[in-house]
Amino acid sequence: VASPEQAQEVHAAIREYLKTAVSSKVAEETRIAYGGSVGGKNCKELAQKPDVDGFLVGGASLKPEFLDIVSATQ
Repeated sequence: VASPEQAQEVHAAIREYLKTAVSSKVAEETRIAYGGSVGGKNCKELAQKPDVDGFLVGGASLKPEFLDIVSATQ
């Protein structure tokens, strides 16, 4: 499981790659979703990272904590 800081680092690298390989516009407009383990305990901190634009939620979507994940970005 990546820490929120590690997730941010990787997402920033992906965005920088898009900027270099394609264009700044594409890098800014591309939504990069975090696909690691996200749950009620780490969703708020992940949502605050500037390059984490959303989540791909797996098993947590079947638990009550899913409401915490959904509301983390608001």
